[in-house]
Amino acid sequence: MTDTLTIALPKGRIGESAIKRLKAIGLANNISPKSRKLVFTDNENIRYLMVKGVDVVTYVENGVADVGIVGSDTILEQASDVYEIMDLGFGKCKFSIAGMKDKELYKSDEVIKIATKYPNIAKAHFKKKQQKIEIIKINGSVELAPLVGLSDAIVDIVETGSTLKANGLSIIEDMFDVSAKLIVNHTSYRFRQKKILEIAERMNKFMESENNDQDTEQQR
Repeated sequence: MTDTLTIALPKGRIGESAIKRLKAIGLANNISPKSRKLVFTDNENIRYLMVKGVDVVTYVENGVADVGIVGSDTILEQASDVYEIMDLGFGKCKFSIAGMKDKELYKSDEVIKIATKYPNIAKAHFKKKQQKIEIIKINGSVELAPLVGLSDAIVDIVETGSTLKANGLSIIEDMFDVSAKLIVNHTSYRFRQKKILEIAERMNKFMESENNDQDTEQQR
């Protein structure tokens, strides 16, 4: 095992927010979000891998990366065997069921069709509700499915709800909150716990400072 600590970061908005916060605590100084490079190294002997969000957990779970930053939606969907050691306080949204306005969803004696990018999360939720479903896996804009009769409803991440509203859909039920998490490989946590917890503590202090600044601003 080398001395270099490897952190997997997701491309996209969560990755950009993560890099901003890492830079604020003196890390990831050499990362440029606009660069096409996939591997960066900073002045604290930390290597960063820029990967798709859905792949962050895979890199961490298999020990290629020691640490990762990823949305909790990805962790839950993949039923990942990693440690979640910190909620990072950004990338907040929620899992919701949405469909056509004023449409009754639950039908105990029927199978309802659910379009989603997250089949495992959807199955687990409706199983608890004792509702029979047929999953229709969609990789693109799931909002289209109920509009054209492909599904009765969708299960998806909702941030502002503006896309739902623009397409004549409404939230039927909120399922649970989602946010960015700091995850760690089991073996890495055992052997590199000190360094990993040091980074987590620095990020926690930054979060506390950020929250205090927001509270001060709101009081003005």
